Amino acid sequence: MWQRSVCVGLLALALGYLCVLGPELPPAALRQLSASLLGTLRRARSLEARTVAAWQAAIVRPARGWARVAVGVNACVDVVLSGVKLLEALGLEPSDGKNHAVLNSGQDLKEAFAHFMERGAAAERFFSDAEAFQDIARTASEHPAAQLYVGGNAALIGQKLATNPDLKILLCGPVGPKLHELLDDNVVVPPESMQERDEFHLILEYQAGEQWGRVRAPAANRFIFSHDLSNGALNMLEVFVSSLDEFQPDLVVLSGLHMMEGQSKEMRQRRLMEAVASISDIPTDIPIHLELASMTDQDFMSNIMHQVFPLVNSIGLNEQELLFLTQSASGPHASLASWSGIPDVGVVSDILFWILKEHGKTAERASDLTRIHFHTLAYHILVTVDGHWGNQAAAVAAGARAAGTQACATDTIDTSKVFLKAPLEFVTSHTEAPSKISLNPDEPVVHWHREGISFHFTPVLVCKDPVRTVGLGDAISAEGLLYSEVYPQ
Repeated sequence: MWQRSVCVGLLALALGYLCVLGPELPPAALRQLSASLLGTLRRARSLEARTVAAWQAAIVRPARGWARVAVGVNACVDVVLSGVKLLEALGLEPSDGKNHAVLNSGQDLKEAFAHFMERGAAAERFFSDAEAFQDIARTASEHPAAQLYVGGNAALIGQKLATNPDLKILLCGPVGPKLHELLDDNVVVPPESMQERDEFHLILEYQAGEQWGRVRAPAANRFIFSHDLSNGALNMLEVFVSSLDEFQPDLVVLSGLHMMEGQSKEMRQRRLMEAVASISDIPTDIPIHLELASMTDQDFMSNIMHQVFPLVNSIGLNEQELLFLTQSASGPHASLASWSGIPDVGVVSDILFWILKEHGKTAERASDLTRIHFHTLAYHILVTVDGHWGNQAAAVAAGARAAGTQACATDTIDTSKVFLKAPLEFVTSHTEAPSKISLNPDEPVVHWHREGISFHFTPVLVCKDPVRTVGLGDAISAEGLLYSEVYPQ
């Protein structure tokens, strides 16, 4: 770091010396030397500083932005606190660990928490006893060390969009009094969406080396549990769609389909058919963005792909969801069991291309899908069918910038707190003759084209010490949408 500072100082001194000597040098020689020194000076800046400067120039508002955005339908209150502190507050004594698929009592809770804490593993469970859960949630939310946040993909996207004062946001989901209090004043909640009780998701954290009785955590992680019936059944979907007539949105953002995985197979299939019918009722001139989330049932994922994807214009997803999607439908690279390190750009590009080619809008296919926003830790890619979306270079850069600021909890990117993790060279495909691309931090948004489909790639400046990563994907998708422009067809 100090070498770069010395280099910059010497170059600045040389440039100043040139200015003094200027009258004695031929104009052509002066211009050439100045340009050379300025170029060297520019390259001496960090990759991160150059990327931020280039983003600032690239991130421009679309010619026609949104004015009213309707978001639904999963929402809750995330209660984050130390698992050990909550169990102590509940009067639960340390015990040996035991896994439980469903929690039916405080005894089950402490055994399951100990089981996963001992392994340093994350887990999420359903708590079956409604009244017992409400008592636990009350103790958790009132604990002095508890932190309460807006939770649920829809509510998080709505909250992020609401920071823009020019936007009016409608949020429809199971909104209780505490969540309503946490929401931005710019978020409108229809009365039909309000309920007497909040849906609480309790997020019990533990640190590496933390001890509870004989159990010692080998790594930091979290244990999540809830008694969430409203989101699991997508109870607010019909209310959401019926509220659109009065609100008249320019854009609809939908999420929460993954919550149905907790239902029985029969209930899930019936509810998905009802969801398809409801989404079909949304006027076709209103673009719809679907935000995906983590799932485990391949048949259900395949059903969503075939039944829901054709009804939406845009989807947002991360690397785990992308790989699961291609595995569920036997797409390209479906034999890949998991990612090894940073997801290969060529592999990701092949899968994104396949989704739009097989399930997106074409002259022969009655599908509305024309846009995918893919995000992973090190980079983002926006993929669009030509002729349907504009300002995507700005949109993908804005999404990447949001990742850097939110993870570090800063208003602007602090280049001392982030680092460039994206590959500096990559190929754009493994299934066709690829292009090889070298990343230039001075032009960090890279564009390539493939059979009527455009790709916009940009690196992410990864936070060295992340403060809060919950809802990061939702913030990224929201920011990307904010800077996107849809072309009237």
